[in-house]
Amino acid sequence: MLCASCGHPGVQLRRVTRSSGRGSSLLVIENIPMWSCPHCGESYFSAQTLHEIERIKALRKSVAVDRSVPVAVFQEAHAQPGAPSDAAR
Repeated sequence: MLCASCGHPGVQLRRVTRSSGRGSSLLVIENIPMWSCPHCGESYFSAQTLHEIERIKALRKSVAVDRSVPVAVFQEAHAQPGAPSDAAR
């Protein structure tokens, strides 16, 4: 399969986890098929996959299972000194 961005062959199908919302409205969707190009690094979902993600979000109460997960907060003071900041990228 050819990459939609750079046109090179070799696009690979990966399975990823994505989240939507925050706090009590947080929804985590696992095992989402995502196309990824090893040449340019571009990643994208098919139209069918995006449609299914929207369906899952709309029907979250009937298709999602509640799970307890640990949550950590990133603290800038613990980041390594001298590392480039996100703003510099």
